[in-house]
Amino acid sequence: MTAPATTLNQSAEKSRYLSAPRRPDFTLDQDWGSYSAAEHDRWDRLFVRAQSVLQNRACDEFLGALKTLQLSEAGIPDLEKLSARLQPLTGWQIVPVAELVPDDIFFDHLANRRFPAGAFIRPEHEMDYLQEPDIFHDVFGHVPLLANPVYADFMQAYGKGGQRAMALGQLKNLARLYWYTVEFGLLQGSDGLRIFGAGILSSATEAVFALENSSPNRIGFDLERVMRTNYIIDDFQQCYFVIASFEKLLADSYGDFGALYAQLTEASDIAPDQLVVGDRVISRGTLAYFRDKRAASAVH
Repeated sequence: MTAPATTLNQSAEKSRYLSAPRRPDFTLDQDWGSYSAAEHDRWDRLFVRAQSVLQNRACDEFLGALKTLQLSEAGIPDLEKLSARLQPLTGWQIVPVAELVPDDIFFDHLANRRFPAGAFIRPEHEMDYLQEPDIFHDVFGHVPLLANPVYADFMQAYGKGGQRAMALGQLKNLARLYWYTVEFGLLQGSDGLRIFGAGILSSATEAVFALENSSPNRIGFDLERVMRTNYIIDDFQQCYFVIASFEKLLADSYGDFGALYAQLTEASDIAPDQLVVGDRVISRGTLAYFRDKRAASAVH
């Protein structure tokens, strides 16, 4: 699923890619040499901060892959060189794009083991929060787990499933699976909950919130439940779903969803903060963060 539509960020960092020639599949040249020293420094600071926060919070598979792929605070990665390290491991490559790509293009990339990554890096004034994915979110958050063979298979299966969902008019439901796993998923590790979702991995503040704050619900993963659950795009999540393993996620998500989609057309949506009968509740949230924020907003 492509990320939800947002207002385009017309920063100088992004503008040079928006005006660059692109191919029919929306890929373009990264033009690695065009990054400024300030942009490389921005990557380095984001990387160092994330590394510090994610120790004992990110899943072992992610932390191991950072080393395998040689991601570091040595400036923005050259995606061609990074692909050369990734492709022998799982057959995946990273292709640079200027912005969010259309759904059909996105799914075709994933189905063919190509991950489209935004080539621009966020401007200084958006270091802590950016609506549209940049190269730090896409490369630091998403790419390492593509070195894991099981997760890599899941991502390709998702791409093929997206093509099927578009044909059936069920993209809304499939997008929720991406949101609550690929972007904001948690994993039940042997030593507690760990992060694997890229949206959390690339956000130092949400990494702490997702694991340690008492506000959100944390619920055992169930495919139908996830596909019924709405999400919010401009704040922390009100619930996080927890998978048992990448192997179980692949098994649960692999196959023809036709029968499930038929059931979902008759089922009501579930609110992001709602618990329902049948939930395997790992921790019941207080929802205090969201209540306090609404109350403060009402005052102003």
